[in-house]
Amino acid sequence: MQFYEDIEVGHKQAFGHYDVTREEVIAFASKYDPQPFHLDDEAAAQTHFGRISASGWHTCAMTMSMLVENLTANRQAGLGSPGVDQLRWQKPVYPGDTLRCESEIIEKRRSASRPEMGIFKSRLTVFNQHDEPVMEMVSNGLIRTRNPEISE
Repeated sequence: MQFYEDIEVGHKQAFGHYDVTREEVIAFASKYDPQPFHLDDEAAAQTHFGRISASGWHTCAMTMSMLVENLTANRQAGLGSPGVDQLRWQKPVYPGDTLRCESEIIEKRRSASRPEMGIFKSRLTVFNQHDEPVMEMVSNGLIRTRNPEISE
């Protein structure tokens, strides 16, 4: 199990594999982001996307799926997240794309008010199959400390 004490600033990790399907892009957009360029070939052809593209929020959801799979496989003592500091959609995600992630820990600190908890910040970049970045975010994670009685 990975705890706060095990996290090192500067640590980089590559993980994930997500195949983006047309059916999923349309299903997600139909429910959560029903803009025409996410749903209709003709409408999408009239935009800078040129064809149906995934909603940015769908890209976030696919990324979350890869993150949770990675956290589960690596047994992190995670406690959720208080939020995201930055989010950028850099390039459209299209049906047929395959996504993957790279993360880097950019800072960490113990919680001043909750000694059983640490906070870390990471930069996460999502790439397509051409190694082009499609999304980047800086997020905050909460994680259990191994021994709350010991301060840094």
